[in-house]
Amino acid sequence: MSERFFLETPPRDGRAALTGDEARHLTRVLRAKVGDEIVVFDGVGTAWPARVVGLGRDRVDLATGAAEVAPPRRGPVVTLAVALPKGERQKWLVEKLTELGVDRLVPLETTRGVAEATPSARARLERGVIEACKQCGRTRLMTIAPPRPVADLVATLPAEGHTLIAEPGAPSFNASGIAASVSTLLALVGPEGGFTDAEIAAAEQAGAVRVGLGPHILRIETAAITLAVRLTMRGDG
Repeated sequence: MSERFFLETPPRDGRAALTGDEARHLTRVLRAKVGDEIVVFDGVGTAWPARVVGLGRDRVDLATGAAEVAPPRRGPVVTLAVALPKGERQKWLVEKLTELGVDRLVPLETTRGVAEATPSARARLERGVIEACKQCGRTRLMTIAPPRPVADLVATLPAEGHTLIAEPGAPSFNASGIAASVSTLLALVGPEGGFTDAEIAAAEQAGAVRVGLGPHILRIETAAITLAVRLTMRGDG
């Protein structure tokens, strides 16, 4: 068995334990047995090979091998600030942003937004990040930040960062025009009704640049993923 599992507490003296959802998935869904081998990761860049040595109702005891540390991340920190779509589209959004290597997702509070990032909704998004990391091999979790209004978010931007705001009809986005020295990249995606004039003005006053993503009106998750691809792959190839 080579399944991957998120480990909330790092191993100590070659021992670790899976609890909660991760333990239940391993025991009840995968029907693990003592001696099965898996991989566990801590969400901040380290993974360990592990062997099941004990099984409980909601706990799996593990013997862990040598730590495998992921190489340091390259390029600027990438944040997507998104007015969340409804329902299952949120899960799909989180899955794809995690796979693409986005560092942080900020749920935007906007005038025309239709979905609220309640504590329970954020917990579901965080669980979606873990599931996506397990599937794609990522060892660093994408952070789900607390929800923030546009004006509040852009007011705290670092001077060395670069901010984009997706807006239909704006000049086409070209990631190659972003300076190599930029340490943080933030892209804002509004609700399906669009940002209000006040929200756009607040972003632009803070230095955000309007960018277009093509000739068609994109859904929230499509726009966010398009920006994520262009920002995380910037300079590759």
